[in-house]
Amino acid sequence: MSALVIEGLRAGVEGTELLHGVNLTVPSGEVHALMGPNGSGKSTLSHVLAGRPGYEVLAGSATIDGVELLGLPAWQRARAGLFLAMQYPTAVPGVRLRDMFEASVITRDMDETVLADQITKEMGRIGFEPKFLDRELNVDLSGGEMKRNETLQLSVLSPRFAIVDELDSGLDVDALRLVSERVQSASSDGMGILAITHYTRLFEELRPDRVHILIDGEIVESGDASLADRLEVEGYAQWQPEPPEPEAKPAADPFADPLL
Repeated sequence: MSALVIEGLRAGVEGTELLHGVNLTVPSGEVHALMGPNGSGKSTLSHVLAGRPGYEVLAGSATIDGVELLGLPAWQRARAGLFLAMQYPTAVPGVRLRDMFEASVITRDMDETVLADQITKEMGRIGFEPKFLDRELNVDLSGGEMKRNETLQLSVLSPRFAIVDELDSGLDVDALRLVSERVQSASSDGMGILAITHYTRLFEELRPDRVHILIDGEIVESGDASLADRLEVEGYAQWQPEPPEPEAKPAADPFADPLL
């Protein structure tokens, strides 16, 4: 069984540490949900793993079957089997979606005819119209169209492990069902999924095997799918430290001379 293994990962940006020793293992064929409040480090973790410039790794490792990802350029991490469906996909003017897939024929040694058939099939599964193949990559697309685009790439390229960051963002109920079903199907076919989300509505179709709570750059609790249900009821307060009590100031002396 393959596994994406993250051990003691500490990382930051511009001298500020944002991840404080993340430990997480995602086996192939499993869906792991990563949940946490805004600013907890969820997207930072995805960016560090994918190799986005600007982040500094301070300690730890991230491997796929013993192959160290940290330190590799992003394209080599992709070749090793890692895929990132971004929360805010990047627009690439001048490059059509079709161009991107045709380039993948070369880099992944795929049969061009088989690729074309697979693209058509996958577009139908998620309700993504063929006209988008000739649109510039993510240029002037709605949030939901971008998420379908990311899901199409995940399905066609079929990586060993995929990080999906806020997959539910920008999708209506029907689109969320189609996209979630497709990602769940990919997991059933052996792909390991790390799904980053705020809301449990994603899990109506995408069923997590494990749920991890990330608070202030650390995983503070892990459990089965029932942990997400508990979170829905109780919120994050139980894992967040109480704010310090304000320091009491001495009462003013009403008889004090203001000039002294």
